[in-house]
Amino acid sequence: MLIISAHAADFVWRAGGAAALYAAAGAQVTVACLSYGERGESARLWRQGKVLGEIKDIRRQEAEDAAKVLGAQLRTFDAGDYPLVETPELLYGLVALYRETKPAVVLTHPERDPYNFDHPMAFHLAMKARILAQAPGVEPGGTPLGAPPVFCFEPHQSEMCDFKPDLLLDITEVWERKRQAMHMMAGQQHLWQYYTDVAARRGTQLVRNSSANLGHQTTVKGEAYQRVYPTVAREFA
Repeated sequence: MLIISAHAADFVWRAGGAAALYAAAGAQVTVACLSYGERGESARLWRQGKVLGEIKDIRRQEAEDAAKVLGAQLRTFDAGDYPLVETPELLYGLVALYRETKPAVVLTHPERDPYNFDHPMAFHLAMKARILAQAPGVEPGGTPLGAPPVFCFEPHQSEMCDFKPDLLLDITEVWERKRQAMHMMAGQQHLWQYYTDVAARRGTQLVRNSSANLGHQTTVKGEAYQRVYPTVAREFA
């Protein structure tokens, strides 16, 4: 699994359950953290009088600690945020990462987010690098990528981002691990309860949309995803 995250905490709030599930099953999970969110997503640290270098160090450590809890490998690009800008170094660094990790599935931001333009840029970079990584004539070297499916994780305000989930992921068994990872992100404590509530709401929806016996809906936790490409299958499921 390859998770491409615009900022240090995005992968934790939105795909931490998926990361923990895959890691617990023995899969290699790699998080590409494009920036630390040091300018736009660290207001609490700025108010404490921290300077840019200190904030980046703090956010990097938070992301490393959270990834460790989830069982993921963290790759940081330190590309800067607000704005996150496409550069050849960043783009081809992602191409190389695709070819190195050969993911079976890719998770990233949705294409639209009117509240944070770094998120659509991360989507753009994730998709562009995936396409380039498939082309034999594109450098850097390495075996060309196949066609891993891409899923967009849930944005902060779904209804404003044209986000309509078509996959609800049951993360109940790893919820405690995700909760611990969220609490590593001390720079954004105000989001701890918010994403706990999101997980509970998606868990309720997960129970209502499943024919399986998943337990009482108040105990089930979930994450929502939206497919970018069609599912390839031999039967309906």
